[in-house]
Amino acid sequence: MKIEKNTIVSLRYKLTDAQNNVIEEPDSPMVYLHGGYEGTFPKIETLLDGQDVGYEATIQLEPSEAFGEYDPELLKIEPRTRFPEPLEVGMQFEGIPDAEEGASADDADADDEPLIYTITDVADNQVVLDGNHPLAGMALRFWVQVEDVRAATDDEIENRHPEGGESFSFGMPNDDDDDEEFPGSALGGDSTGPRTLH
Repeated sequence: MKIEKNTIVSLRYKLTDAQNNVIEEPDSPMVYLHGGYEGTFPKIETLLDGQDVGYEATIQLEPSEAFGEYDPELLKIEPRTRFPEPLEVGMQFEGIPDAEEGASADDADADDEPLIYTITDVADNQVVLDGNHPLAGMALRFWVQVEDVRAATDDEIENRHPEGGESFSFGMPNDDDDDEEFPGSALGGDSTGPRTLH
């Protein structure tokens, strides 16, 4: 069976930076619904369209085709007192730290879901947070190999992802237990988990 709209694709991949340093090479394949459902990057879907089991290729994605350019405005410095202790670099929080200050309705509409902020530095009285995806601003290379292709079920098409699966996220920590809401911040939307980036 060839990859086409409304097929479920099992894809082995290796993710490297432009200098071929390995960022991610999972043991199990990623599984996604093909056909514009945001299960993977559009450039990868275009590459795989019409291919069959065993197809293998390497493709480079520029930042605009992957996780976007690095946005320095998503770097925030917050008082340490707003966070639970102990604090460590790498911890993640969900929310909009400045939601109360100067946020307009237009800003809220731009992002229906709150950002995930990662702590990048901890000082005595302040915490530095970065709302950019960890791979923002990077050109990325993907080696991909098609392991399986099958027709999607009606439920999978309706739900926009494979049975038993969530949207896939490259390069993001899989540990949801450390994600916490910003203390006292307004969350935009009724998301039950961290924002999925793919």
